[in-house]
Amino acid sequence: MQLTRLDRWLRERFVYETHVYTLRVPEALPPGVIAEELPESPGRRFKHRFIVRSDATVQALIEQLREGNLMFTTRVVDREEWYVPLIAPQGKSITWWFIWLGVTAAAVFGLVHLGRIAWANPELRKNVNEAIEILKG
Repeated sequence: MQLTRLDRWLRERFVYETHVYTLRVPEALPPGVIAEELPESPGRRFKHRFIVRSDATVQALIEQLREGNLMFTTRVVDREEWYVPLIAPQGKSITWWFIWLGVTAAAVFGLVHLGRIAWANPELRKNVNEAIEILKG
């Protein structure tokens, strides 16, 4: 399903985080950057990973890496939080889920209200009771 503007904003704000991989640590890191040293393994190209959750901080970090002529790559991944599947279900739009929930609730409320109005009519209630007695035999 197509994501709405609200879905995209929720994902950018609460779900996505940027991982920046480098060979060396820059001279200074902007505030809000989580630095990790990756374990040595054959075939691994990068030694350090920086986890950033803010677009402004990502831009500041990338600017510092470019000024220092450091090789880097970036990846945008989903956070490992309990609320991520609730905010951003795979292939679904949470906004449309709430819209359909509202439409369904309104339809159920309308049917129940219509049933109560109909049942308040004494003639209708008398006819239903007679039909039940006929069906009982």
